[in-house]
Amino acid sequence: MTARATAATAASGMARPQRLQAQGVHVAFGGIKALTGVDLTIQRGQVMGLIGPNGAGKTTLVNVLTGFQPPTQGRVLLQDRPLTGMKARDVARAGVARSFQAARLFRDMTVQENLIVAGLGAGLGRRAATERARDILDWIGCAPIAQTQCDGLSYGDERRISIARALAMGPSFALLDEPASGMNESECAALMQVISELPARFDCGVLLIEHNMTVIMGVCQRIHVLDGGRSLAEGTPDEVQADPAVRRAYLGEKAEKTALVI
Repeated sequence: MTARATAATAASGMARPQRLQAQGVHVAFGGIKALTGVDLTIQRGQVMGLIGPNGAGKTTLVNVLTGFQPPTQGRVLLQDRPLTGMKARDVARAGVARSFQAARLFRDMTVQENLIVAGLGAGLGRRAATERARDILDWIGCAPIAQTQCDGLSYGDERRISIARALAMGPSFALLDEPASGMNESECAALMQVISELPARFDCGVLLIEHNMTVIMGVCQRIHVLDGGRSLAEGTPDEVQADPAVRRAYLGEKAEKTALVI
């Protein structure tokens, strides 16, 4: 079974949604405004980058999009289907999967079992979930460790398996939260190859949240910038890199005419 067949199986004969949207999203924790009026559209078939300084609200936005955090105001739409108010597991079954900054693997299970559980959670039968797990592990280069218990994985393998487990749900949209964190240069290069192939191979859209600008600029078609919980800029990598407001956010008020070196 090929990775493309895996995606087709996930579609279950139904048209896959073309976009995932946040519309006017606000999130407040007491008196602290984590997000203020954020609009974001992720297109299927595209890798969208989400960047911003520490504390910009990136993970909070991902939590809203995936049902882990209800917005104080605003809504989330999958195509025209409202996701706001749905539980995280139901959002995942609707087609929006994620990885986490901390891998959150089931450490008393094998690598393959982690992916099978994800497939079962997406509604597959045991045989189909196992087939999908094997297919994804083979493609991502983790087949040799399929029967390894997850408490014995290296850090880099944990990051890859976290992505693989999200893909095992057959999502229309995969949201990857800092997958390159802690990786060395060669691991990042391999990760970039994986991420760049996801939209075509799995018929999905990708939101990539990442501090590593080499990874962001190397794989994203568009980039959305948050700063202080607000949308600061959006555009192609070249447009974002040249934006004076983005340079100020990263380099300070005196940096408007300074090149943002990526």
